[in-house]
Amino acid sequence: MGLLIGVDAGTTSIKVGLFDGDGAELATSELQYMLQTPEPSRVELDPELYWNSLVSGVRRVLAEAGARGSDVDALAVSSQGETVIPVSAAGAALAPAIVWLDNRATDEAAELAAQIDVATLYAATGVPNIVPTWTACKLLWWRRHDPVLFRDAAHFLLVEEFLVHRLTGRFVTEAGVQSTSLLYDIVRHTWWQPMLDLIDLSASRLGELVQPGTVVGSLRAVAAAALGLPTTVRVVAGGMDQAAGAVGVGNITAGVLSESTGGALTVQASIDRADGDSSGQTPVYVHSAPSSYLYCPVCPTGGMALTWFRDHFGEAEVARAAGQAGVSAYDLLTELAAGVPPGAEGLTMLPHLSGAFSPEYEPAATGVFFGITLGHGREHFVRAVLEAVAFMLRRNIELLQGIGASAAEVRSHGGGARSALWNQIKADVCALPVVTLQGTEAAVRGDVLLAGVAAGAFTDLDQACRAALRPEARFEPDRATAPAYEAAYRRYIELFDTIRPLFRWAERPPLGSEETPSPGPFQR
Repeated sequence: MGLLIGVDAGTTSIKVGLFDGDGAELATSELQYMLQTPEPSRVELDPELYWNSLVSGVRRVLAEAGARGSDVDALAVSSQGETVIPVSAAGAALAPAIVWLDNRATDEAAELAAQIDVATLYAATGVPNIVPTWTACKLLWWRRHDPVLFRDAAHFLLVEEFLVHRLTGRFVTEAGVQSTSLLYDIVRHTWWQPMLDLIDLSASRLGELVQPGTVVGSLRAVAAAALGLPTTVRVVAGGMDQAAGAVGVGNITAGVLSESTGGALTVQASIDRADGDSSGQTPVYVHSAPSSYLYCPVCPTGGMALTWFRDHFGEAEVARAAGQAGVSAYDLLTELAAGVPPGAEGLTMLPHLSGAFSPEYEPAATGVFFGITLGHGREHFVRAVLEAVAFMLRRNIELLQGIGASAAEVRSHGGGARSALWNQIKADVCALPVVTLQGTEAAVRGDVLLAGVAAGAFTDLDQACRAALRPEARFEPDRATAPAYEAAYRRYIELFDTIRPLFRWAERPPLGSEETPSPGPFQR
């Protein structure tokens, strides 16, 4: 069996991995890009950055491993959901991508929510409620505010679809990445016509539907030349990044729980059917594992909260890390936090820097530090950030436990899993062992396993996981920390519940202010 490549297009970077036919990692690469925020509620990106980063990443891993492109047999792509790109009939981007973090479609979300029964929405799409994040809301915003663009776009593509088209020339989408678009019926596995009607969109302007793990086609000549690969390479639709990440840590059957602390915090639990949560609170995705679904509570700012703190208050650590090979500013910040006792000596953070999703669903929520005294220093603030993400994790684990998705351990992946301190805090807060696996990026590894199955390197995903996944570390809960964390967790919950009404009040414009006009449309 030849070599396999996994590509995961995340919110702020594209990660690429090169693996051998047995699923062993040979080289990985991460290329970051800077999101653009022309207004506080808007988050955009030039779509060409996705493609250019993929090309650079593939060439980089081949060079690092000393491998020949001609030895690659298959490549699988997964991506973030919701982010949407309008393109021409030839696949050229007509405007910046509206990134999933973008909240410009607040009015459109409210309009759609007023017309759709929540129970009907959840039964069809697996989405608990309507917020500006979802793709359908962004499409309606374009229809309202840039009708020329909405009319002229031949297709509206999610990031995975944009890259698959560049690779193969086909406009193909898959069930996993569409799970949070509000456009897809996860039970009938077809487009959800009631939503298409509401936003006046024909299904012909979306991609051809396939299931995750499907071979879409082979590389077209222009893509093969750019990547340094042969046209015989099979291209596989990997799915939503969270589902691919679950595959990458072996979370492919019921009874397994995983979490990813990347930019966002997400929790994944494999399930057999889409209608297991009678409360209608828990997001349900189509899994990248065949004939399966995934409970996937999402918190928009997980590791991004620590990134925000580093960028604005960690200048000293960034400067020190620049002069030390193999050391990151994150490492230096968590070293500060290690000296602070559990509970951060009364300092509590609400890490909702871009709204709150699961389980609170409060898009207007903002970040909060509470309990600051003269005795608190930067080290306490870092510790409070780490603990806040662990508290969000516990809240969502409790949500899943309440609907029967329990597990004996948590498999951790994403950038946050690189921090031993953070893993231990999560284990202590959640009173569950936290396990990490060898290798770097779980979604990339999941993509590679899906590519390997599609290419015949493995008979199925179960065999692929048994062959390729190896534990790295296990963090057992420290019972001595339980009293401090129990008190801190209750304080965290009470703080959110107490100030929740203020979030809606704070988002109102000041008296006498006028609405800022929208910028002109992207030059087409």
